[in-house]
Amino acid sequence: MDLPYISRSLGIVHPLCIERGRNAEVWDEAGRRYIDFIGGIGVLNLGHGHPAVVEAVKAQVETLMHSAFNALPHRGYLAVAEALDRFVPVSYPLSCMLTNSGAEATENALKVARGATGRQAVIAFDDGFHGRTLAALNLNGKVKPYKVGLGSLPGPVYHLPFPSRDSEVSAEEALRALARLFEVEVSAEEVACIIVEPVQGEGGFRLLCPDFARALRELCDRHGILLICDEIQSGFGRTGHPFAFTHLGIEPDLLLMGKSMAAGLPLAAVAGRAEVMDSLAKGGLGGTYSGNAVACAAALAVMEVMREERLAAWAERQETLIVEAHQRWRESGRFPMLGALTGIGAMRGVVFEDTPAASGAEHLAALLEAGCEAGVLLMPSGRKRNVLRLLPPLTAEPAILEEGLALIERALASLPT
Repeated sequence: MDLPYISRSLGIVHPLCIERGRNAEVWDEAGRRYIDFIGGIGVLNLGHGHPAVVEAVKAQVETLMHSAFNALPHRGYLAVAEALDRFVPVSYPLSCMLTNSGAEATENALKVARGATGRQAVIAFDDGFHGRTLAALNLNGKVKPYKVGLGSLPGPVYHLPFPSRDSEVSAEEALRALARLFEVEVSAEEVACIIVEPVQGEGGFRLLCPDFARALRELCDRHGILLICDEIQSGFGRTGHPFAFTHLGIEPDLLLMGKSMAAGLPLAAVAGRAEVMDSLAKGGLGGTYSGNAVACAAALAVMEVMREERLAAWAERQETLIVEAHQRWRESGRFPMLGALTGIGAMRGVVFEDTPAASGAEHLAALLEAGCEAGVLLMPSGRKRNVLRLLPPLTAEPAILEEGLALIERALASLPT
């Protein structure tokens, strides 16, 4: 695919250009149909062109397209803030600011954490991903391709191993690493915040160990450290709950949201306890496009559609189909490269293992190409890019999901073993 005028530093997974989409299906410029298991990398939990979102956006465009909230507030921003207070399952009243992207939410959360604590150090986790802007980059838990050649990044940032049933790291090992960090690298009294994904996205759809999460919450309370949950990819229903931190039995001090928040329009947020969110001087938060009126209209429609019972039913249906397909593929003995299934709910990854024929990453790269040829669009993840992440819309029709999984099986059959 020829990409004139586009920086070569942008990585393109599939060399095609899509023209239109409907729920879990897309069509390219040549009119060829694909089943979309990428979903805008977690942006389209309600699919392409959800009718309720489309109608809300149309109505808003005809009324007010934009007002910079810092200069002249508009009702959409206020309504989204109120709706988030109902939608986010925490025990305290929510205070928020809207942003354009998840990375921008991350950057503002770091500012807020510094302002609230008077501290600078941050603890993040191996294989985590929090954005591509400069301070967010240093939080990311791997070097390639994000940090290569950039030199010193804003900090100080310290990384811990990520404990998960989907990894080889236990809660005890991670807690020992944290104790060592406080003894050898930085005192707890210098740490402003700990940022963690309840389910890692780029890291391979791995669920944080609940025992570790609860120990982390207690440690943060003891030392006055803010706990930030990055739910930019795992939030808005992906795991069967509005947000994945409820699977862990904790509440964050700050919550990062984005991706599926506005069904494809650029909107994200950082939200949390009012005493934390109010810590910066007036004017310390804001942005020209943050909380755009049209994006706010989309977000309100999203939260109206995403009722708890619907999210649970959608995720259970999708999880059942994926788990059954994965079990069938492995039990067939035809695909020796297939490893474990990671994640929770409808946020699922498939690990690809090394075989004599190829590495796990090579197998997955071949699958992405074969899948595209078969008519299903797929996305890699993981430090070694050997974990297939499955992100079809939660609203995808069962027949379309089953068709997509059958196309994946057909593509698997074409791989060398």
